[in-house]
Amino acid sequence: MGDVTVVGAGVIGLSIAHELAVAGHRVQMVAARDATSSVSAVAAAIWFPHDVNSSAQVLDSAQVTYRRLQHLASRPGTGVRMRQGTVLMRHADTDTTWTRAVPQHEWLDSSEIPAGIVASAGASGVRCTVPVAVTDVYLRWLQAAVLALGVKTSTAEVRDLREVLDQENPDALVVAAGIRSAALLGDDDETYPIRGQVVRLANPGLTEWVTDDDNPEGLTYVVPREHDVVCGGTGDRGSWDEQVDPLVEQAILRRALALVPALAGQPVLSRAVGLRPARTSVRVEAVAGYNKPVFACYGHGGAGFTLSWGDAARIAGLIGPA
Repeated sequence: MGDVTVVGAGVIGLSIAHELAVAGHRVQMVAARDATSSVSAVAAAIWFPHDVNSSAQVLDSAQVTYRRLQHLASRPGTGVRMRQGTVLMRHADTDTTWTRAVPQHEWLDSSEIPAGIVASAGASGVRCTVPVAVTDVYLRWLQAAVLALGVKTSTAEVRDLREVLDQENPDALVVAAGIRSAALLGDDDETYPIRGQVVRLANPGLTEWVTDDDNPEGLTYVVPREHDVVCGGTGDRGSWDEQVDPLVEQAILRRALALVPALAGQPVLSRAVGLRPARTSVRVEAVAGYNKPVFACYGHGGAGFTLSWGDAARIAGLIGPA
């Protein structure tokens, strides 16, 4: 195989295009909008397997991506930073298998956990260092990287994969179109959106992030970046609503300020809503029924950045060298 078309230009599609081009393929990307206008641009882009079912494959891809992003953090201009922070957990049965992929982490004792959380039975916390990406900077860097490798891009809304196979005549096609992937393939009823709303505040000088996924009032996370702080969020399963809800934003800010009081008085810089492409399990596989090899890579939930390089490597392995 030499010519490969990738449908989708978010963080998954770009990472796949990069790895295929490195392997020697001639790659064409086609998508209705580029990465800076996709759901990838809404993400807080902190390495963490959020809204994705845990499995050996997910953990392996997360480890691969952690190492790749850690390397990119040492390079100027990528927008990736290694940042220390805290994962707060309110339940004893919370899945912590992700810690195997994090070299620098330590369990907190009860004296280090906020009083409102330690009161929960089985409450705990993990302090660790993980990659965080400034999404617009990282996505622009990744776009430039694939273009430098000779990847061609085109803007079009793909409605029929067979038309792409007929018109482009690639040797293989990869579907990495996020939430639209299932509809394009037409053989998947396991995919659904998870609506995520965020508000971005001016950064008063914070560098450490914190997450409180099990907050009874709603999913809560605070992720400082260079000049802003991403505050979230929501996890509305099955919702296709992409409009910002002012009342939801107020609730997000209340929870974020309770967790990080230093945010009080900081102005709102921007706000956004994105639909996380969730699935019962991440789909990375060959798809039968076409006259050319077709591969699927989607269903990453809130872990697109976290699994991007690992799953891109999986797709490159399935397709093989040019």
